Amino acid sequence: MFSNIKTSKANKELVTQLTNRLNLGPENVIARLAFSYSIAQERKLDLKQMSDSQGKEYNVKVLFGNYPDVYLSMLALHYQINIHHVDLAKYTKMHIDDGLELIDKALKSRTNVTGNDFLINEIEKGLQLL
Repeated sequence: MFSNIKTSKANKELVTQLTNRLNLGPENVIARLAFSYSIAQERKLDLKQMSDSQGKEYNVKVLFGNYPDVYLSMLALHYQINIHHVDLAKYTKMHIDDGLELIDKALKSRTNVTGNDFLINEIEKGLQLL
């Protein structure tokens, strides 16, 4: 298993902006949310489209807290790969970058949305799909 992940250079500032705007806790919480948000879109990202790794660095234990195996297992299931697959770190990085960009895009036109509003709205969307 890998130990560190780095976002893209472009998303280094974005994670800080989203952290400040949503006020949900430290930057690793926003990165974790971005990862989950991207996975929830049920899209498979192409490794050929991976951006640079010159941004914010996260230790896997800090990024995923006490549950790195749970998060990485979700990713492995999503791609139908083993949790020890050589590309798992790349997919993790890509989904963090993707999620940060998706969240930013979703919030661009909704300037008064708080972090809790965003989370509740996304949970409600998910429940409607059940």
